[in-house]
Amino acid sequence: MTIVVTGATGHLGRLAIESLLARGVPASEIVGIGRQVEKIADLGVTVKQASYEDPEALRAAFEGADKLLFISGSEVGKRLPQHRNVVDAAKAARVGRIVYTSAPKADTSDMRIAGEHRETEQMIRETGLPYVFLRNGWYLENYNIGQALEHGLFGAAGEGRISVAPRADYAEAAAAVLTTEGHEGKVYELGGESVTLGELAAEIAKQSGKPVTYTDLGEQKYAEMLVGVGLPEAAAAVIADADRAASQGALHVQGDDLQQLIGRPPASVASYVRDALKA
Repeated sequence: MTIVVTGATGHLGRLAIESLLARGVPASEIVGIGRQVEKIADLGVTVKQASYEDPEALRAAFEGADKLLFISGSEVGKRLPQHRNVVDAAKAARVGRIVYTSAPKADTSDMRIAGEHRETEQMIRETGLPYVFLRNGWYLENYNIGQALEHGLFGAAGEGRISVAPRADYAEAAAAVLTTEGHEGKVYELGGESVTLGELAAEIAKQSGKPVTYTDLGEQKYAEMLVGVGLPEAAAAVIADADRAASQGALHVQGDDLQQLIGRPPASVASYVRDALKA
């Protein structure tokens, strides 16, 4: 059996490979694909250099793959053509199963990024290959505790509840799907504990003993603030739009799909804050 992981040199990809190894998958049966494969040389798996913009390299890297963990791209404005390259290469290589990391409620959400994931899910369905969609909720790592201590939390999510979990839990869920049966054709809505940003600020304040507050700016002003601290306008608009959608419930994930896949409750917000403060 060969399991191929795209985006293997990113945070989620590396964690997914570590989870596969922890589950007993031999390193010889794992292929990590990325642009800077030297970053994962220490894991002992086979590495192949390929970017989402290189169809031929992707096709060659996917040859013989029984299962493919397709980690979605992150480049604003480039995601759909890049994803088309990955999907076409997977179809050409006749990959045994595609496990794709999507977005919460991708089929119904009005978030900008959800539209790209919705189209990618449809691309994958049209290949006729077996698939599993992992609609990952928000990462706890999206919130920088150090910056919150210094400046507070800012956003445009209002009182919207956001289901959060650390990347490691989402990676573990992916490894579970890749190493067990009964998942083909399923769509998993993955999320952990649901909090408002005000509640997150209160937890940071409680554990640190310092005043930390959440300031809701609204979508436009939040986007302007993000541009002011150095983000490109396109990326800032996407992040602010996600908060806008969160204020309307788009990032609140119901059900316990994540817990069922990893076999335990996802890490709590309190534990994440505690570990971040220690670090």
